[in-house]
This record gives sequence, structure tokens and C-alpha cells, in this order.
Amino acid sequence: MKYEILTKNECDSHLVGEGITLAAVMAIAAIAVMAVVVYRLFMSGKGTAAIPGGFKFTWE
Repeated sequence: MKYEILTKNECDSHLVGEGITLAAVMAIAAIAVMAVVVYRLFMSGKGTAAIPGGFKFTWE
């Protein structure tokens, strides 16, 4: 791998923010999935749920 020093024009035209955008989209997707799971848990009459780590929940 060869490193090169960028010129002033190259530095000015370099755009950043892709990582932040991807992280924001992934966070929104995770929140949406959790919202659906929580909604289904609270709206169901009875059921069970097992979460990794040995946690088990039962509601009636």
C-alpha cells in the first residue's frame, strides 16, 4: 500500500459522512425492530419469550 499526500484541491473535494449516515440508518432500523417486538409483547394475551443469556419471560 502506497501513501500519497493529497493536494489542496483533493482535500477540499473529499466528502465524509458515509459512516455516520450508515450508523444512523442502522440505529433507526434497530429501534424499529425493537418497537415491533415490544408492541407484540404488550399486545399479546399470553406467551413466552427467551432472550440469549438464559433469561425467560412468561406472561398470561
